[in-house]
Amino acid sequence: MTTRQNSAGTERADLLETLAKHRGFLRHTVRGLSDEQAAQRTTASELCLGGLIKHVAGVEARWMRFAVGGAEAMRSEPVDWEGQFRMLDGETLDGLLDAYERVARDTDGLVANLPDLDLAHPLPEAPWFEPGASWSVRRVLLHVIAETAQHAGHADIIRESLDGAKTMG
Repeated sequence: MTTRQNSAGTERADLLETLAKHRGFLRHTVRGLSDEQAAQRTTASELCLGGLIKHVAGVEARWMRFAVGGAEAMRSEPVDWEGQFRMLDGETLDGLLDAYERVARDTDGLVANLPDLDLAHPLPEAPWFEPGASWSVRRVLLHVIAETAQHAGHADIIRESLDGAKTMG
């Protein structure tokens, strides 16, 4: 194996390990909660713990579609922009966690088997993206890690407001 192959394998392992760590923080935050607690808003925000799990799973899945198929693939499934942050009637925390686990397995398999993390696609048109910019699979993974870590922090605040439990500390 060449040094480039070794470093590419190490990079993939590092990215996936970091993503797994932040997924774990988010999942840990909802341990022991009922569906009612997971759906409860505890701050001025519209966010609830179950909604955060659902949102992060959806974001990860959309960005992985982008990683292999670009903006068109990312838009291939509709998004409920408001409902993605709430637990809707009939949704359970266990169901949302199972869906998140499936997304995580799909992402991990995709990243492990993609031939090149430098594969890039033009970003979808949106006011928050630089016009004409492209992101590589590597950049997409970094974005998903950042998104997951940010929302794990939000979840920690919501959980502490709910019952005093903390993810860390």
